Amino acid sequence: MGVGVSIFFLTLGAILKFAISDDVLGDDISIDTIGLIFMIVGGAGVVLSLVLAPRRGITSEDRLMHRENQPPPDA
Repeated sequence: MGVGVSIFFLTLGAILKFAISDDVLGDDISIDTIGLIFMIVGGAGVVLSLVLAPRRGITSEDRLMHRENQPPPDA
């Protein structure tokens, strides 16, 4: 999960937690709890993305090509 998706989950969780009233979906579903879960998942995603990002950039591949100035042999 990238930083962008994590920020999306944080934003969605904050909207569900603070901007939508509890009685939208009835008494069976708690919008506050769903919003809190989204904010926790988004926060964990941001932290993991920032911790694991330097490890992705370390890997590199160096190639050495050796060419000689000889024409290819005739078949």
